[in-house]
Amino acid sequence: MTTSEPLARLAAELDFIGRRLQVVSQELQRTQVVGPAPSFVQTSMPMPMPVPVQPPGAPMPAPVPGQMPPPRYVPPPPLPERLGREGAGSKVVAWVGGSVTLLGIVLLMVLAVQRGWLGPEPRVVVGGGLGLALIAGGLWVHRNPAGRSGAYALAATGIAVLYLDIAAATSLYGLMPQWAGLLVALLVAAGGLLLAARWNAQFIAIWVILGCAVCDPVLTHGFTALLVAFLVVLQIGAMPAQLLRSWPALALVAGIPPVLASLVTTVFSAGPGDRMQTAGVALAATVVGVAVAVVATLRDRENVAMPAILLATAPVAALVAGVTLTKSEATWLAVIVAVLMLAVAVCDRWLGTPITVTAAVLGSVAVVDATVHALTGPTQAVTLLGESLVLVLAADLVRHRAALLAALLTGGFGLLWGLTTVTPAMLVVYRPEQELTVSTALTALLVAVVAIAIPLVGYRMKVIGAPIRQAAPWIVAGVVMLYGAAGAVLSTALLIEPDRTGFVFGHAVITVSWTVAAIALLLLGVRSAALRAVGLVLVGAAVVKLILFDLATLDGLARVLAFLAAGLLLLLAGTRYARLVSREGVITDESRGVTNQVQD
Repeated sequence: MTTSEPLARLAAELDFIGRRLQVVSQELQRTQVVGPAPSFVQTSMPMPMPVPVQPPGAPMPAPVPGQMPPPRYVPPPPLPERLGREGAGSKVVAWVGGSVTLLGIVLLMVLAVQRGWLGPEPRVVVGGGLGLALIAGGLWVHRNPAGRSGAYALAATGIAVLYLDIAAATSLYGLMPQWAGLLVALLVAAGGLLLAARWNAQFIAIWVILGCAVCDPVLTHGFTALLVAFLVVLQIGAMPAQLLRSWPALALVAGIPPVLASLVTTVFSAGPGDRMQTAGVALAATVVGVAVAVVATLRDRENVAMPAILLATAPVAALVAGVTLTKSEATWLAVIVAVLMLAVAVCDRWLGTPITVTAAVLGSVAVVDATVHALTGPTQAVTLLGESLVLVLAADLVRHRAALLAALLTGGFGLLWGLTTVTPAMLVVYRPEQELTVSTALTALLVAVVAIAIPLVGYRMKVIGAPIRQAAPWIVAGVVMLYGAAGAVLSTALLIEPDRTGFVFGHAVITVSWTVAAIALLLLGVRSAALRAVGLVLVGAAVVKLILFDLATLDGLARVLAFLAAGLLLLLAGTRYARLVSREGVITDESRGVTNQVQD
């Protein structure tokens, strides 16, 4: 047992006694003003249970061992007051001195190379000796509680000096292979940050990571793949400390530098010869970032904001690195990211909604990126819509909302790509020079199918309500479905008869098909208010199309046939629908009467 534990217990007991005395004092003052005291004290200070008021002169009950009231929030004092406290100046001076020392060591290494001072081996030995001496001094000073702030600064500076010394030995001097330098740097980072975890000093870990991230580019000749690798190693070295201590801020601080360095290296520094190496370290930064975000979430399910930010930024490194690769290489890179993110998305039982939703969004983006790199032309929209349909079926099979969200996003991207093939102008104006293919009809058909499948599965999974209760998503889906169905019918008609006759015939079939679909929904919806609502809306859409489009665009026999067919179908369906509604009402009344008789 250390000497600080009895002092901590004594301080906690004194704090508890002070709080109880404060409660009694407030209650006595209130009693003198308003009369007899109530049976329980109500204060603004959060207490685990109501505190009964003791009679005057009665002794206060002894505190229950091991039971302490929750700490009361005390706002931090302003910065001038904190700087004016005794010992604050020493902390500031110590950490500023550590930062200046670290920068001076880096400049000394660079200057020694430029002017040829000593040799590479003596420089590395001197740097390593200085780092070890600083760490030893921090351990020695840490034995005295009065010098803890200085010990933290000494140890943090020593850890950073050792790490940068290894980076210089690997990059500047070439004294060891890159894999060996990265391995030794990993051991130094893990050991140093474990020391910070043992001391429960998160600021040491954050200061080491930021100091190394700022100074590393000087020692690795700018932004290179080796720089990204050293920063990834630093992030891996922080994971053991993350397992011991719940430090979400450490996970974010360690995860952002590799992503930023990877982006800068890809955009500005990646040459034709090292594009694969740059993409490899970018993928490593993505995988490690996702792993750290998952570990941080599992370690602390309460604070998921910073892990979610890290999870959202980690895939950017690999996806951007694909711009320097060939199409096949970029496709495989995006596929790996997509599989990784979708694997995280299906783990909502352990990771929670914010993490899995973020993973589903990024996984959908990676799927779109892989499709765009792998394919060209109209097949991009067909593939994206097909992937969306597969995700919808998977979501319906496993009842997983993250999969449904991924399907919705992928289908949205597929619709945007499909609008470049099945354009609104194609549906409204006939153009003889327009070329149509089977891909056009297939794209439009998939748009209609996906627009039906997503809301239906969402309704089965209770994500959205029925059309009569939550109309907005159903209206959007219905408009998209009608657009896709119209495009499929018209494209098929033009493929069969590629002239104005095919265009006119296609629109006549569209009007009649809308009418038939509306009648089917009405007849099936005798007992379903949702189907009746959708059917009536579709009847209105068919009538509006007849009046506003067919009457002005179609001519001759096609216009006559469209109006006669739609009118007769609606007339016959209206008669049949009225009979069904009447019969359904009679059956309902009879069943109610039988029920009442049974109850009597």
